[in-house]
Amino acid sequence: MSDMASHLEIAIASIQCFTNDGTLDEGELGFLLGLALRNDEVDEDEKRVLGSIFGKVAEADVTPVVWQRIEEARRRHGI
Repeated sequence: MSDMASHLEIAIASIQCFTNDGTLDEGELGFLLGLALRNDEVDEDEKRVLGSIFGKVAEADVTPVVWQRIEEARRRHGI
């Protein structure tokens, strides 16, 4: 998928993450963030896609570690 725009890669990968159990685990979240941070910055399209993904995640449905990483990503990257 390396020729594809990174925000599209993130969107497609998130479908697979949510399909298996309806939410994100720590590994899946790390993978999605890793796609966004490959070039050491999160661009506006990546922020939009990650924001949409994060909006589908309820704190009650993920581990405290995953929720903390989501909140940290929101703060650090303005998502």
